[in-house]
Amino acid sequence: MKTAVVTDSTAYIPKELRDKWNIYMIPLNVIFANEAYQEEIDLTAGDFYEEVKTKDLPTTSQPPIGQFVELFEQLSKEYDAVISIHLSSGISGTYQGAVTASTMVEGIKVYPFDSEISCMVQGFYALEAAKWASRGEDAAAIMARLEELKETARAYFMVDDLSHLQRGGRLSSAQAFIGSLLQVKPLLHFENKVIVPFEKIRTRKKAMKRMVDLLAQDALSGGNYQAVIIHGNREEEAKEWRNELAAMYPNVEFSIGYFGPVIGTHLGEGSMGMGWMKK
Repeated sequence: MKTAVVTDSTAYIPKELRDKWNIYMIPLNVIFANEAYQEEIDLTAGDFYEEVKTKDLPTTSQPPIGQFVELFEQLSKEYDAVISIHLSSGISGTYQGAVTASTMVEGIKVYPFDSEISCMVQGFYALEAAKWASRGEDAAAIMARLEELKETARAYFMVDDLSHLQRGGRLSSAQAFIGSLLQVKPLLHFENKVIVPFEKIRTRKKAMKRMVDLLAQDALSGGNYQAVIIHGNREEEAKEWRNELAAMYPNVEFSIGYFGPVIGTHLGEGSMGMGWMKK
């Protein structure tokens, strides 16, 4: 069985890695006024953060179902199955779009996978699936492996400005108001597929230290991990943090990811996060 791997743009897997592992990417959209951009194709993260300095925050939208159907039909000419890995169904309809499209194509078996998360932690699933597919593993075995990885997947992040999350409907008005009033930097995470506060922390420095403490709980319990530092246009800060942590945790392989246009619209510039899972 020959299996293709698809993910969406919010995994923010660098293009060279997608090319290396033959991962297909379907883009979500960012809309400034009446102009729509496909993220990672028409709009890079760097360009996005420049745009929002002079324009109102954009809105975002999931890929049209027809785009999924077109991609799956194209893949059916070369593959027997496709594993389609997407950001959490609790914050986007993208996964459901893949599910719907899977019923509309013939000649290929589609296995949609809800990562229940986003950004490069979602990317970890896609990379693992692609590595298994390259070895000729069948789709059912790869899906079982992804479910196994989900047991150890974690992600925490903090935002500089709660208004982005509130405006996008990802956080209540009351939570945003209280957080802004008290200068709280809440640590957020995914729970039951949606973004919820994990702990209320007063400063950026303390929030970042708490993320390290949470990583340590897992990393020091044994085994090897992969982790990613995720930043909202704060690459130098992310690199410094990565170098510091790599020296502290030799059993963790660290990389740097970013909050791209779609996720950055909801979190805002200056956001920082960390995600990890057992290898």
